Amino acid sequence: MPWTVLIVAVVALIASIMVMVGGVSSWMGGPAPTTPGPYGMPMMPGQGGMMPGTPGTGPVGDLTEAGRAAQRFADERGLHTGEVMRFSNGYYAEVLDPGGNGATEVLIDPGSGSVQLEWGPAMMWNTTYGMMPSRPQTGATLVGPAEATRIADQWLQQSGTGLHAAEPTAFPGYYTLHSLRDDKIVGMLSVNAATGDVWYHTWHGQFIQMQETPHGAETPR
Repeated sequence: MPWTVLIVAVVALIASIMVMVGGVSSWMGGPAPTTPGPYGMPMMPGQGGMMPGTPGTGPVGDLTEAGRAAQRFADERGLHTGEVMRFSNGYYAEVLDPGGNGATEVLIDPGSGSVQLEWGPAMMWNTTYGMMPSRPQTGATLVGPAEATRIADQWLQQSGTGLHAAEPTAFPGYYTLHSLRDDKIVGMLSVNAATGDVWYHTWHGQFIQMQETPHGAETPR
């Protein structure tokens, strides 16, 4: 199947599962995988402004090795790795720009060490590094960090999860926040900076551990 057809199919499938929860627009889950990749996702080549993945050099067994794999991805793009997390389905990492601002999010396959853009918001909402990059609209009203936290808390409450949101990290076009239970990380969700849509990251599985890098909650660009 041509990559362009595959990518269009993925976009259409994601759009088809948008739901409304208590008046807060939210995205749940994601497209079904076609060929194996990190978290069972297909590895997609660059299309438009979207970043291609980075092949692995072997299995990844801990946060340090996951961070090195993510850094190879970042080095190829003049970026650097931030927070690295381990989940039951694999590894996740923030990728930061030279100023320390959020650039994008990636998944690291524990079996091969390959790295690709995280599916969900990093692909669909990231206005710089995603599948559909766009120029910032002059005068556009953006959701601020405090509002993003309020929206995330509202969504978590209305969904009956018993969770609350942590401080947001800004990426181009959206925020990502940890979901917490008694101040312990359970997972994460994202809030679109233009629309306030919420997308819970259902693909990670159970949270295991994290290696932190300090960052702020600046407004998405």
